[in-house]
Amino acid sequence: MRRFRRDPLTAIEHLRHRARGDVFRLPWGDWCVGDADLARAVLRDPVVNDGMSAFFGALLPSRPAQVAVGRAVRDLVRARVPDFRHGLAAAVAGLPADSAWPEAGIDLVHRAMADLLLHPGTPDATRWSLARAARGGVLIRPPRVWQRARAEVLRGRLLAGVAEQVAERRARAASEPRDVLDAVLGACPDGMADRTVAELFALLFRAIVAPVGCTVAWSVLLACLHTSASPWPWPVDWVVREALRHRPMAWMVVRPAPAGFGDVPVRSGEVLSVSPYLAHHDERLWADPDAFRPDRWAEPSGHGPYLPFGAGRFTCAGASPAQVLITGTVAALADDARLTVTGGDTRPVMADGLVPRPFTLHRRAKEVNDHDRCVAPHLHEPDRP
Repeated sequence: MRRFRRDPLTAIEHLRHRARGDVFRLPWGDWCVGDADLARAVLRDPVVNDGMSAFFGALLPSRPAQVAVGRAVRDLVRARVPDFRHGLAAAVAGLPADSAWPEAGIDLVHRAMADLLLHPGTPDATRWSLARAARGGVLIRPPRVWQRARAEVLRGRLLAGVAEQVAERRARAASEPRDVLDAVLGACPDGMADRTVAELFALLFRAIVAPVGCTVAWSVLLACLHTSASPWPWPVDWVVREALRHRPMAWMVVRPAPAGFGDVPVRSGEVLSVSPYLAHHDERLWADPDAFRPDRWAEPSGHGPYLPFGAGRFTCAGASPAQVLITGTVAALADDARLTVTGGDTRPVMADGLVPRPFTLHRRAKEVNDHDRCVAPHLHEPDRP
């Protein structure tokens, strides 16, 4: 376990290379799938993925209720991308020339989404509690005990304030959702306790802001470490795709195993883990998998399973808008500026996912011409075939 805490990615790759089959044991006793194609099959298997998603815990009573809440929040975020873009411009303009990441990335995303999470008519105290939670260790598990204790206090204050808002909004229901809290409240089953709705909101707040902020941080860090300075030689969407491949925030997902899977006699009910990181670094399916190469996305071949948001029945409902938010944020940071980093380390911290180690982003204004301008897509979702 000490090796996993120090360098989880090297540790799990070591275990995979030592394994004699497609599935191997993790230090804490769970099984892990080492083969990329088998990993994708596990995530898509209807038996393995039967029942309810573990993401919501016991907060919702049924799978249809889980789907309804997830879709309601996804649809709201998708519809409000223009508002996010407006908030993002102001947030980037307020970013210091030298900022401490990944915390600055999480704060940046929260500030860009603040009105989308809780609309401006929400009491200032509740919106302030949300901001304190974003900056105070509620979204990413802090390393020290005193920090975790403070985060629990902040989380408790946030839940109390949001629960009061739930009661008030039930008394004066809006015709259309104004923010994420309205979307959650409107999709929840009738009769759900105010506190439970508040806990659902806090769960989704964390699930949106933390992964988006950390993936923005990985994108900027990895791109800057592999070039002397921006402008980068790749389109921003390639940078983001490659960051999600190279350092997926959700690097390990778990499923209850059926009896017998792969070439190991897994007992029914044991935990079977799938690592998107391992699937993204399978040398049999990916060309040069250990290299950060955004230009690989210009090539039609040399790609293995791509699972940053999962696959199958429990694919992240917000995968598509999340990619839009990440790409738009990275583009806003890179456009009209020169980016460099100091203190960067590609080894992650294992804290509720793959979190970048601390680094400093230096952002300087530059003269803009057609050659230097960031190659970035418009901030909208691509058309689907």
